[in-house]
Amino acid sequence: MSGATPDPDGATPLDPDEREGLRFSHITTRGELNELEQANIQDGLLWLSRRRIRNVLTEDFMRGLHRRLFGQVWKWAGEFRRTEKNIGVDPLMIAIELRMLLDDARWWVEHGTYQPLEAAARFHHRLVFIHLFPNGNGRHARIATDAYLEESFDHPPVDWAAGHDLLHTSERRNAYIAALREADKGVYQPLFDFVGI
Repeated sequence: MSGATPDPDGATPLDPDEREGLRFSHITTRGELNELEQANIQDGLLWLSRRRIRNVLTEDFMRGLHRRLFGQVWKWAGEFRRTEKNIGVDPLMIAIELRMLLDDARWWVEHGTYQPLEAAARFHHRLVFIHLFPNGNGRHARIATDAYLEESFDHPPVDWAAGHDLLHTSERRNAYIAALREADKGVYQPLFDFVGI
């Protein structure tokens, strides 16, 4: 994939080995890749709406969701990242950090620690911060967060895009990336504003 269009701010670059995992050699631009991934995501959302077992707070679900969203495009879909990136924890810590997040998210529900949207914002931020996979982390985290909201709180999903495209540089994407970066510093209010608290 040559990348005729530059990656938008906040996008994670892929290393050559990860690019080798692309199932379609005819894909040469970021735009073509986005279209292919979006078609796969639609299939993944259909799977999500039809599944019978309701337990999003497991590693199996997180990996399985990524596989369903991106497995028709990437051979490594659902496998934790093995390389360092410009974001995320050390690859050796991914499973541990994810387990801690899932335990915390369960606790928040069981003990009413946060209102639904605040719990969702904190869950989403940590999922993105851990950065489980080589690619697709933001989309995976938004969908996983919406599933968490629905399953744990019987709450409607967040309107992440608000009529905009979060895959390309836009005012909404810039606000989203800026809110996540502030949350990295422990300042959550911009992310709370973004999700509609």
